[in-house]
Amino acid sequence: MRLSYKWLSEYVDLSGISPEELATKMTTAGLEVEGIETLAYGTKLVIGEVLESEDIPDTHLHSTKTRVSDTEILDIVCGAPNCRKGLKVIVALPGCELRGGTISAKPVRGYASNGMLCSLLELDVDKKYLTEKQMEGIEELPEDAPVGETKVLEYLGYDDTVLDVSLTPNRADCSSMWNMAKEVGAILHRDVKWPDYEGKADIGGKTDFTLHSTTEKCPAFVGKVVGKVKVKETPKWMVNYLHAAGINSINNVVDISNFVMLETGQPLHYYNLAKLPKKEITVVDDVEMTFVALDGLEFPVEKGDIMITTGGEPTGIAGIMGGEESMIDEQTQAIFIEAACFDAASVRKTSIRMNLLTEAAQRFTKGVDPQAMKKAVDRSVQLLQEYAEADDFEETIVMGNIDESPRIVKESLTHLNALLGTKFTMDEVVEQLKWLDFKPEVKGEEISCTIPSYRRDIERAADIDEEVIRLIGFDQLESTLPTMEATVGKLSPMQSLRRKTREAFSSMGVSEIVTYTLISEEYARDAHRAVGELIPLAMPISEARKYIRPSLMNSVLECVAYNEARQNSQNHFFELSKVYGKGQEAERLAIVLDGNVQEDVLHKYQLNGDFYTLKGMILTWLEKLGYTGSRILVCENTCDREHFHPYRSAEIYLDKKLLGVFGEIHPLVAKKFDIKKVYYAELELDVLSTATAARLKFNAINRYPSVERDIAIVVEKDVKASDLLYLVKKSGGKLVKNAHIFDVYEGEHVEKGMKSVALRIVYEANDRTLKEEEISEVHQKILASLSEKMNATLRG
Repeated sequence: MRLSYKWLSEYVDLSGISPEELATKMTTAGLEVEGIETLAYGTKLVIGEVLESEDIPDTHLHSTKTRVSDTEILDIVCGAPNCRKGLKVIVALPGCELRGGTISAKPVRGYASNGMLCSLLELDVDKKYLTEKQMEGIEELPEDAPVGETKVLEYLGYDDTVLDVSLTPNRADCSSMWNMAKEVGAILHRDVKWPDYEGKADIGGKTDFTLHSTTEKCPAFVGKVVGKVKVKETPKWMVNYLHAAGINSINNVVDISNFVMLETGQPLHYYNLAKLPKKEITVVDDVEMTFVALDGLEFPVEKGDIMITTGGEPTGIAGIMGGEESMIDEQTQAIFIEAACFDAASVRKTSIRMNLLTEAAQRFTKGVDPQAMKKAVDRSVQLLQEYAEADDFEETIVMGNIDESPRIVKESLTHLNALLGTKFTMDEVVEQLKWLDFKPEVKGEEISCTIPSYRRDIERAADIDEEVIRLIGFDQLESTLPTMEATVGKLSPMQSLRRKTREAFSSMGVSEIVTYTLISEEYARDAHRAVGELIPLAMPISEARKYIRPSLMNSVLECVAYNEARQNSQNHFFELSKVYGKGQEAERLAIVLDGNVQEDVLHKYQLNGDFYTLKGMILTWLEKLGYTGSRILVCENTCDREHFHPYRSAEIYLDKKLLGVFGEIHPLVAKKFDIKKVYYAELELDVLSTATAARLKFNAINRYPSVERDIAIVVEKDVKASDLLYLVKKSGGKLVKNAHIFDVYEGEHVEKGMKSVALRIVYEANDRTLKEEEISEVHQKILASLSEKMNATLRG
């Protein structure tokens, strides 16, 4: 919020408190001031009058004689196109400091120049509040401007300092100048005086204007017909206060509505009464159309958006912006005042979708004092009478119920001190609550507070405690050491698993990524092994972030696509993250290989990131975690052939529980993301967290030699390699130290429907050197088993 120091001082006495000191005190009390700026800046300024102005030949410059006092006339060169004789101007004297530098007396093109004639832009006034004419030339002051006046910024109304206050979500009340004055008064312990506005709207004759609502999203609406107003120039002081708050001036009637909104925190809208088709307003939320707003832009209205209609025609987007057809202009002679309460969630959703984050929308979104509607209408009538010659009022119309019931919150001194760790007396506590207008009543140890309607953040005893300590000062808290049990710090099983996983894949050259948890509806509905029913967000920030992801695949592949589009060819990533379904969550590991995992151009070596490389990485990771051997099973992928290539992917099991799927991404999925052939795995970490890892064993290096025997057998094409290896190890018993396949051949000299498989079997004993007879006996046993159970024959 932009807080005007000068405006604030109209409600609370700030004498002896500089803007910097006020900022410090507000920040200490919980209202953080992020910046301080002045509306304008300049030292050694004076109001002058141009007595003579002559053009300097062959230039755009003017040589002037400018009177700056009754006794002093200065020669000043000016380049502004509007410089002329008789003009009252702002003069920067030699030594004047401006944002652009220091003014000095020096000749220009051979002409003496003892100062500068200034534009407001040169005084650092924000250009969005200036006209083209003001930006192109020097400022033209009124004819009655006093020559010799040195308090120039004060004369112009720019002698103000603006504090940029960062409001926390619970302090929506401080978006009102009146409420902010109450807050500052409580911090400084100074009285606050609001304008005498109460009851100003209790005037007017009978009205035939009616209010209706067909939606629960508008629980209350206050309106008033003003039969006569005069649109004219806004008072200078009001314009300056609006500028300080960051709002442009339009005309006196529109400016009064914005000014009252800033004062009370209640957004208002004034309708041009003559442009309303009927003398009635109905609030609805069931229309679909295109609406033209005040700024002339068109916005699509959907069902659920709250709309203001009259005679069935839309006249405004409730709580956000009015319509072009009912706007106030120079011909406006009568108006209708709207002060209403609209559903915060609905206003926020509509404003975000339409990208219309107006001052009104921001206030409704954060929450508005339910009693501010009456305050705003009272204050509007008062200012319209004074500055818009308002007359011919009709009675105030109220639709719905305005909550005026008092809110009581109770706290005890004992509980307050126990919670805060303080020793405050009852008098100290009661004093702070009085400054907050909480009207404390003490009964023994109990304090009963009647909370003002605008303090919607005060709901329970702890809120009272917070108010007390922030006003007394957090420096009053005694410094104490925390007491806690001494515990041994260690990682949880899941934390340990995550750490080991990161170490394993990082050591294999795979980089960790972190992608968005929120995804689009398209990605959510096309998820690989979704963990459960989809979870949509109630108020998504955009359509691309509408659901909580039930799988990692789309997010990771999107990252690959992003990198490939920027010519990054070697993309090897992994991500550890939770995925969610309604009432469920799971921790998953995603791995993707895109391109060569290793490459040495000099030695013409490369390791492709393919199915076998990915499988090797997964098995290496599992081995480091303590899971090996027969506990791991890799088999055909039958659970997801939509996202994975049906013949180049596999399922992997641990202790007969599905760990995940890995392999080549389905070509249609790769096409959707516009990426090359990549290999992907998505694994369930929860399966590992419930499994028991094998204990690490250390064995002495075997002193006895091993013997290798190679065999080539012909088997049917559909015989699995894993079944062959299992049978070899089972038949060979303890003497078979290892067995692996080193070649598979199909083609010439091999019968159709068959394949040749070459195996290397390693024989070794731990307690002796094996004899040829022992090896041959076991070897023949293995061949017999292969022949009997796999119908295998030795290849000649």
